[in-house]
Amino acid sequence: MDLIGLDRQIFFLINHGLSNVFFDKVMPFVTARGYLLLLPYIFYLFYKGYKERKNGRNFLSTASWILFVSVASFLLTDWITTEVKNIIGRIRPCNTLEGVNLLVGCTGSYSLPSNHASNSFAFALPLFYFMRGRISSLPRLYPAIVAVLIAFSRVYVGVHYPSDVMAGALLGIFTAFLVMGLYKYASSRYKDSPHTTVLFSFLFAISIFRIYYILHGPLDLGPDEAHYWEWSRRLDLSYYSKGPMIAYLIYIGTSIFGDTVFGIRIMAVVFSALSSIYLFKLVNEMYPDKQAKGESQNANGSSIALISALLFQIIPLFAPFGVIFTIDSPFIFFWILSLYIFWKAIFQGQRAKGKGQWFLLGIVVGLGLLTKYTTAFFYLCAFLFLLFSEKRHLLKTFKPYAALLISLLVFSPVIIWNFQHDWVTIKHTAGQAHVAEGIKLSLKTFLEFFGSQIGIITPILFVMMCLSIFKLQKSESGLRSEFLFWFFAPVIAFFMIKSIQGKVQPNWAMTGYITGIIAFARYSVGKKVKGKGRKGLAAIAVLLAMVVTVISHYPSIIKLPVKLDPSSRLRGWKELGVEVGRIHDSISEKGETFIFSDRYQVSSELAFYVKGHPGTYSVNLGRRMNQYDLWPDMTGDALKIRRNKGSETVINGIFVTIGDVSMPAELAGTFERFERKLFRVYEKERPLREYSIFICYNFKELKIAKPETY
Repeated sequence: MDLIGLDRQIFFLINHGLSNVFFDKVMPFVTARGYLLLLPYIFYLFYKGYKERKNGRNFLSTASWILFVSVASFLLTDWITTEVKNIIGRIRPCNTLEGVNLLVGCTGSYSLPSNHASNSFAFALPLFYFMRGRISSLPRLYPAIVAVLIAFSRVYVGVHYPSDVMAGALLGIFTAFLVMGLYKYASSRYKDSPHTTVLFSFLFAISIFRIYYILHGPLDLGPDEAHYWEWSRRLDLSYYSKGPMIAYLIYIGTSIFGDTVFGIRIMAVVFSALSSIYLFKLVNEMYPDKQAKGESQNANGSSIALISALLFQIIPLFAPFGVIFTIDSPFIFFWILSLYIFWKAIFQGQRAKGKGQWFLLGIVVGLGLLTKYTTAFFYLCAFLFLLFSEKRHLLKTFKPYAALLISLLVFSPVIIWNFQHDWVTIKHTAGQAHVAEGIKLSLKTFLEFFGSQIGIITPILFVMMCLSIFKLQKSESGLRSEFLFWFFAPVIAFFMIKSIQGKVQPNWAMTGYITGIIAFARYSVGKKVKGKGRKGLAAIAVLLAMVVTVISHYPSIIKLPVKLDPSSRLRGWKELGVEVGRIHDSISEKGETFIFSDRYQVSSELAFYVKGHPGTYSVNLGRRMNQYDLWPDMTGDALKIRRNKGSETVINGIFVTIGDVSMPAELAGTFERFERKLFRVYEKERPLREYSIFICYNFKELKIAKPETY
């Protein structure tokens, strides 16, 4: 008998041979609510810890950490098991075998390995392992007995093979040992380096969560992400609206992990973690634990650094860039890295290696410029800092100017590309800045921007951050407070003033808040203050920021209306891609098929989500210019196809636009005929978005004027 046959035989032996009235009542409860059986053991541990604290023992803290390890093992195991299960794809016995004594519902998910088995063993093992010598042997075995009982119940109720639960148990044990090993390593390292241990443990945990969220979260690829992915398929020196860095980084990610959401977004996880690491390093450089003579000894530099690095991860402005990969993820990293190198450079200016710091600064600022042009504010902030500080003598040396020159050399591909393309980026940037509108005053746009800053930082934290910057200017005169001020005030002030003249996006001033975070950590937490009011308010501010960040990841918690939910822009694209892909397959048998829209966002999303990642187009129906206008158009590609395959080659098309609309007049004569279909995307039975899909037959020619606005 082969292993599969033996597996089935043992399955029926348990499912039928051991069947009895008592098990028929108990096992469905164990399989559905087995976790309740562990609650008495957990209560026992905490009761024992409470009793022993009177004897000066720290068992209560130990029990809390052990429970934390158990929960971490459970969460990680559940994820890994699900991934393995989907890869193997084994069908459950209740869906394939006849005569199964099924006592619970049989789901359509796969069977090998069993999540119940892996999760229960992963949760139980730390409770069993870490209690050696702390409680007697028999009570210590209780979690393992519960895990075995849960695993057994899965076979008895008819939803898993014995090999499923055995594989699940082994996977749970392996994962639990892995988590316990990491915990023991972190515990031993914490004694020597508590702050770095906490930082790296937190970044490791949140990075694991972000990877899980990318793979299983509710958000599709955003329109900008999809558009930058389109760029990565056509690598160039630069692009219409941004530098080339984002395309290069996505190209690296997708080259390793394929053209998937994970392949695109993994770089967001990496750059977010690196940003916190270098923010930590920067603050440690600014506030060393060994204070200079005459300085207060209560300001623990490592604590300020840790708080700053952790706060960066939970502020609603920055947290999404650990998942969503737009230009802001690498941009904010290069800004923080530039701050770190610049701070080191101004203190190493008299040393031989000081020149190397300025050289490196030029490279990093140049990389920032290749990512986002507002990196140029670094020049302004650095100049003002040097001009108004005791380091102004550096302006008389060649070093800062050498860094400036090097950064421009790194940035030169963008200049070359724009020279070749009629300086379209400058025209676009001028359009974004509303230069053509001249000087005008708009209280509405100012209030919108000011309100957006309070929203993305959160109200209490925003106020405390600003107060901290200015309070430190008065209470701690010197390079550190000046550094924090000059890399905060000019950026925030510029965009506040700019918002009076025209609309400013909420994230444009984001770099100013980096030193704001440091100032908040220094003044509100790091400094010794009278009473607990300031630190209590700081704790409330941080808690509020965490709550808003959690809601931004799972907006369904508060059930925002679609129009008020910013994340709705990142949902519903996959469904549209599937529908357009189905239509594409049905008409592609009759000839070539063009997929196009009048918006670059829709065109980019379709390029990603339609099966096979086809090339798409964005036609101009009166919109401003975008990158698609610099790539081959439908008419040109149609000529190539008919030149290669014959002039009678049939070319059909699928035109997709947002909303319930008629075929635009500009496109009506482009094809011989067309059919319209209204497609609605729903999310939990509520309408999310609707699209008009036009199935077009026999492309003739598209004559549309080039865009005149940028």
